[in-house]
Amino acid sequence: MSAINLTPAQRKEHRAAAHHLDPVVQIGADGLTPGVLKELDAALKAHGLIKVRVFSDDRAAREALLGQLADQLDAAPIQHIGKLLVLWRPIPPKESVEREDRRPGPKVVKIVKFSKSGNHRPQVKKVRVLGNERVTPGGSVKRAKQRTTSVKKRVAE
Repeated sequence: MSAINLTPAQRKEHRAAAHHLDPVVQIGADGLTPGVLKELDAALKAHGLIKVRVFSDDRAAREALLGQLADQLDAAPIQHIGKLLVLWRPIPPKESVEREDRRPGPKVVKIVKFSKSGNHRPQVKKVRVLGNERVTPGGSVKRAKQRTTSVKKRVAE
């Protein structure tokens, strides 16, 4: 039995979301190999909801394969329709390293200046803005000033 139990309503939502997906992994004549399991695990980590195509004509074998995949990958079986299997597992939260000395990096900002008469094309200029700079409403780049703190707060620190 799989570790994740879903209500019929949740299963229905996942079926609807999987409708437009393409199969990410195809299981051939060799069946479940360690390489296939590794790819399935990576796809579930990246996407959460995946479709798997099984090239087997035996319906009972495909049904057993769906249960086996759900058990081995700790996923919930969503649907088995034809030769397609749908699995779902929640995407694990990404670990982020919070550093206090980290500042925002440079980014490219597109500045669009429209002509005063509507007959000409707008001028588009791409500008690289550093972390301590900002773009003014007029389209120029200005360096951000340090925030001034009150004398009382500076003394308290």
